[in-house]
Amino acid sequence: MKIKEIEPFLLSSMEKGSATWASIMILVRVTTSNGLVGYGEAVPTIRAISVYNAIKQVSKAYLNKEVEETEKNYYEWYKQDFYLARSFESATAVSAIDIACWDIIGKNFGAPIYKLLGEEFRKNIPVYANGWYQDCVTPEEFFEKAKMVKERGYNALKFDPFGSYFNWIDKKGIEEAKARIEAVKNAIGEQGTLLIEHHGRFNANSAIMIADMLKQFQPGFVEEPVHHEDVLGLRKYRRLSELRVALGERLISLREAAFYINEGLCDILQPDITNIGGITIAKKVLSMAEANDIEIAFHNAFGPIQNAASLQLSAVIPNLYLLESFYDWFPQWKRDLIFNETQINSGHSVVPNKPGLGISVNEGLIEKLNVEPIALAVSEEPVWVVKGTWKNIK
Repeated sequence: MKIKEIEPFLLSSMEKGSATWASIMILVRVTTSNGLVGYGEAVPTIRAISVYNAIKQVSKAYLNKEVEETEKNYYEWYKQDFYLARSFESATAVSAIDIACWDIIGKNFGAPIYKLLGEEFRKNIPVYANGWYQDCVTPEEFFEKAKMVKERGYNALKFDPFGSYFNWIDKKGIEEAKARIEAVKNAIGEQGTLLIEHHGRFNANSAIMIADMLKQFQPGFVEEPVHHEDVLGLRKYRRLSELRVALGERLISLREAAFYINEGLCDILQPDITNIGGITIAKKVLSMAEANDIEIAFHNAFGPIQNAASLQLSAVIPNLYLLESFYDWFPQWKRDLIFNETQINSGHSVVPNKPGLGISVNEGLIEKLNVEPIALAVSEEPVWVVKGTWKNIK
């Protein structure tokens, strides 16, 4: 089957979701010479226009290639793009196309992707909630929202309690974060799991100060405690903190992932299938992590196609920790795009069993939501935080 057409779509709606970047979605549709169609998803963040254009460029290397030759096709683009290892836009574009190709391969064989990768290790994927704390600033607001999430059946909650602090934090900021964390812990109970998001925004000294406070809460992990590129700072953090570190959503290549694994910089790896290189590269990263006793918690924040791909891979690995899920806090149109086929029940999602990614896509909704590439507004609150939380307690 040769790849006949690759189409990027920027989807948006009046309903925006719990984060600025959640208001849009970059979908990729691949069509083969015999009429099979597959879907992938790329990362929008604040670079929607450049990612959209990157997909157009990467497509030139994939058109008229055999859809089943995922390794060969990825390495053809690796050969062509001198800066692939340094370009987020190129990496997420090739990832989206690769995911769509795997969707087609599964459909061609009449099997979900997990069956092509070794059958399911588990049928139900345990997930943790993210995106639930929109507009939470005070401990009381965190408590009320966390209580509602717990009542929906989630036992693990991730959140960022650090307000508008960036790069550094003072004693006041640490006390504010502590009050918010205590509130969430009280809401979910002793058996609940706290996962503390730092968003990779602190220098090592500030992160270590935070870690001293966090020890009493025994979080399941702390995510990106220091800036992603601050390898020296992360090494210092690892020497001086016993907390379990999770990271990986910004990794964009196999070798970059190998560096963080080999250096022992994390306990839990969070590769993002939509920018690590799609399923073709992700499955190699997962094996490296397993060989080094590192657990996996896919970064899974953007849309329903990414979520479907993450569920397929979560099904086949022995070293899954938890899967991130924004699903219940997606804008409704993202759930409608796949006919709400990957619902969360009692903190778990059943692996979809239809061929390919396991889900159906609402083609009519694509046409309805398709818009021209647009630039996201830049405001004081960064697009990467859950909306309404870039505030400190008065």
